[in-house]
Amino acid sequence: MAEQKISFDCRHYLGDRPCAPHKAEGVHCESCSHYDPADSQLLLIKLDAPGDVLRTTSLLPAIRKAYPQAFVSWITKREAEPLLAHNPYVDRIIPWDATASGLLAACEFSLAINLDTSLPSCALAASARAEKKLGFTLNQFGQVIAATPEARHWLEMSVFDDVKKANTLSYQAHMYQIAGLPGEIHPPQLVLEEKEREYASRVAARLGITSDRPVVGINTGCGQRWPLKRWTNQGYAELAKRVHEELGAAVILLGGPLEAEENRRLENETKGIARDSGQHSLRDFCGVVNLCDLVVTGDTLALHIAVALRKKVVSLFGPTSASEIDLFGNGKKIVAPVDCVCCYNSDCDRAPSCMDVIKPDEVFSAVRALLES
Repeated sequence: MAEQKISFDCRHYLGDRPCAPHKAEGVHCESCSHYDPADSQLLLIKLDAPGDVLRTTSLLPAIRKAYPQAFVSWITKREAEPLLAHNPYVDRIIPWDATASGLLAACEFSLAINLDTSLPSCALAASARAEKKLGFTLNQFGQVIAATPEARHWLEMSVFDDVKKANTLSYQAHMYQIAGLPGEIHPPQLVLEEKEREYASRVAARLGITSDRPVVGINTGCGQRWPLKRWTNQGYAELAKRVHEELGAAVILLGGPLEAEENRRLENETKGIARDSGQHSLRDFCGVVNLCDLVVTGDTLALHIAVALRKKVVSLFGPTSASEIDLFGNGKKIVAPVDCVCCYNSDCDRAPSCMDVIKPDEVFSAVRALLES
């Protein structure tokens, strides 16, 4: 049999299995109308916190516009990979393991962009063979530094609490500057597949959710790093009752394994007004969030998922920065009325705490205004 032509520079080429056009149409490289050659290799590094990974996808449309024929690889942690799946702007998702180390040793990139100030991320950036590096890297002593002047201010925000608190720009605005991307800032990019939509439909049927009334999701999670981001149980319960009774909305409780027990308690406390949506894989959780017309949440992964899915959002802020969050004109930010907000502390001896002083009346008013808008 004659040797087959293989287009190694094609964006569809996988190497270990047939590409999508071949599976769909049986075409070979020599006669394929889907040939999409890459003229350069671009590396993105964003490992930490799935929510941070998702909000960084805001850069992808601008990257594709600036580098239309670049082959884009993204190194991230395993837990964040599902949020990048099926994204048309990412050609290769590289897990942060031996695969990443091997690829960095073998590949040459025209551009490497590292948007993390963590030591592991900067070590990856420092070891990458790239003509140009943006964001953060390591110096000869293994210390985190800004690779370019544009990254310096974000580094200062990472190092000094008062600089962080004084910031007025969104995360995306900073990252666009660091990556040298002009023009409009895009919302995060999240692509749901039909199977996630079908899963969400089954959850809706189980919970008795129908299309004849609005659906409000209340996300009770806050993650483990900053537990003070969580609002009060009393606040969640009162909000759920008022949203149901005064606005006629269905209410579903969102959260991960850490919130499972608390969500069951809230369902019982509200006598089933707020229905616990249960536990889901990350992709299926995105599908469940997509059931909602509006999501009430703290500064958590669910916030970034809701923004990416273009949902209306009421977001509550205390120990983290409200300025860094962009709701892209589709929500309301409620910031605790205390002078110590944006402290980024993991514990607090102040009573009541910042999140304790956020009133259910204010949250309900924001929900009502957004649903009626």
